[in-house]
Amino acid sequence: MTETHTPYSSLKKLISCFNGVVAASGVILIALGLGVKYGRASMTAVLGLSCAYLLHFGYLFLVLGCVIIPLALAGWYGATKESRGTLLFCFLFMVTVLIVEITATSVILAFFPIVRDVALEHNFATLRKNYKGYNEPDDFSAQWNLVMEKLKCCGVNNYTDFSGSSFQMTTGHAYPRGCCKSLGTPTCDGQNVSMEVIHHEGCFSKLLKITRTHSLTLSGVSVGAAMIQLPGILATLLLFIKLG
Repeated sequence: MTETHTPYSSLKKLISCFNGVVAASGVILIALGLGVKYGRASMTAVLGLSCAYLLHFGYLFLVLGCVIIPLALAGWYGATKESRGTLLFCFLFMVTVLIVEITATSVILAFFPIVRDVALEHNFATLRKNYKGYNEPDDFSAQWNLVMEKLKCCGVNNYTDFSGSSFQMTTGHAYPRGCCKSLGTPTCDGQNVSMEVIHHEGCFSKLLKITRTHSLTLSGVSVGAAMIQLPGILATLLLFIKLG
C-alpha cells in the first residue's frame, strides 16, 4: 500500500508547492493593480480613452489576484484530500485565468502605439477647449493641475498650448498656476514665461513615458504570472487523471 501511494504523495507535495507559488503570483497581481490605481499611472487619466486601458487592466489584475489566491487554496485542498471534483474545478478556472492573462498582455502591447500616435493631437485640442483654470472644480481641470504639479510640466507640448485657448480668453493669462515652479512667488503671475518661473517642458512626453513603463510592467507581470501558474495547472491535471 505504501509503494502504491508514494507517487501520489510526491505529486501532492509538488502541487502544494506550486499552489504556494500561484498564491504568491496572485498577491503580486493585487499589488500591481493597486499600484496602477493609486500610483503614477493614475495621472494618465488625463489622456482620456486612449490611455484608459491602463486603469482598466489595473482593475482586471486586481480582480485576477483576488481570484487566484482562493483558487490556489482550493487546489491545495483538492490535492491533499484527493478530491477530483475540486481539482477539476481548479484546473478549469486556472486555465481561464491563464487565457485572460495572455489576452491581456496582447491587448496592452497593442494599445500602446495608439496612445503614442493618436492621443497627442486629441489631448492638445481637448486641453485648449476644456481647461478652465487652477482652482476650478471640474474634474478635467483638476486632473491636469495635478499632472502639471506632480510631473513638473506645462500643457501638452509646452506652455504655448494655452495661447488662444479657452483658458486664456477667460482669464487673460498665458498659462495657469500649475505651470509655475513655485506657486507662491509674485513672478508666478500668468504672464512671466521665464524658465526660472514656469516649466517649459510639456506633459505629454512624461505621461507617455509613464504609459510605456506601466504597459511593459503590466504585460511582463502578466506573462510571468502565466508562466508561474502553468506548471501548477499541469500538475493539477496530472493528479486528476491519476486519481481516476
